Amino acid sequence: MRGEGGCAGRAGSYGDGVVYRVLADATMIVHFAFVVYVVVGGFLAWRWPRTIVLHLFAAGWGLVISVFSLACPLTPIEDRLRRLAGEEGLPGGFIDTYIEGVLYPERFVDEVRLAVAVVVLVSWVGLLVRRHRRASAGVAA
Repeated sequence: MRGEGGCAGRAGSYGDGVVYRVLADATMIVHFAFVVYVVVGGFLAWRWPRTIVLHLFAAGWGLVISVFSLACPLTPIEDRLRRLAGEEGLPGGFIDTYIEGVLYPERFVDEVRLAVAVVVLVSWVGLLVRRHRRASAGVAA
């Protein structure tokens, strides 16, 4: 009597939990990729200059979230998916859970934020310098 409740119901629940877990992990990976892009995406524009517009929006979003202590929309999505998978939700925000205290000690939050801002600004200045050099080389030719 496999078709009547019993194991079939539990297998469905287990399967649902696995799906939610995979979706939660995928959300976490996308979130982490976004954070990495905010930090180093300006350097990608050195190779693909048109991507600077996307990076300006991404960095702006990261700045707004940091300055105003807002939650990224991906955080509650991941939290909900983890709960649907039968796990505990996130104990805090994405940065609090996966980065602060993991990649660097929590006491260095301000220093890390400053370092990120410097990296982003260096990537933008470098892009401007490269564009200027290319334009100068084009005029001289």
